[in-house]
Amino acid sequence: MDELIRAKNLTKRFGSLTVVDDLSFDLKRNEALGLLGPNGAGKSTLFGLISGDHQPSVGTVTFDGRDVTRLPPYERCRLGMGRSFQIPRPFGKMTVFENLLVAAAYSSGKSESACADLCVHILKRAGLHRKVNAQAGKLTLLERKQLELARALATQPKVLLLDEIAGGLTESECHELVDMIKEVNATGVAIIWIEHIVHALLAAVSRLIVINFGKLIAEGRPTEVMANRAVQEIYMGIEAE
Repeated sequence: MDELIRAKNLTKRFGSLTVVDDLSFDLKRNEALGLLGPNGAGKSTLFGLISGDHQPSVGTVTFDGRDVTRLPPYERCRLGMGRSFQIPRPFGKMTVFENLLVAAAYSSGKSESACADLCVHILKRAGLHRKVNAQAGKLTLLERKQLELARALATQPKVLLLDEIAGGLTESECHELVDMIKEVNATGVAIIWIEHIVHALLAAVSRLIVINFGKLIAEGRPTEVMANRAVQEIYMGIEAE
């Protein structure tokens, strides 16, 4: 099976408000998929439906051939679904290394000692090997973003859900993070990435989907999607003739 994730007819209502509206898409194995849309388009809610933080009003989520629609987040994590959050959420009083150990041990069910070598390897990949014993709450913004990504990698995911991970970074920091994400994808980890920093997204993904008011507006190769008149009008504020 070439598809890792299949979202079918996803709808999420909060009372009378429909936030995700009959939305369907697939994610192939090893693919890097970008998700664009204006504020309030339903992107984070869609992530919640995929990761298990929300239950759909209608529709299904299939992961690696298994229906996970009603599974809680921790069970999806143990199946290989990792997620980072827009605002990093480390255990601030723990060290960087301890943060990774918690993620690796909890997701795998193994002892912390059995996960130690994996955590060392991931810290090197994330550029945090010099911060092993640093308190997580005292890291810079870039370092907290790197730790957020590293903690997700410590769960040994088949797919990473990245929620605006480049937000607030400088241009050079953004490039550094993009390079890391591309390296992760090159190892075979699929990616779905929500991001408002469009140039960062376009540097890392091979396909884009755009949503507005919870509906799918456009899907395809990044150059084609960004040239779409509806996308330019809705997302970029350019009036289409």
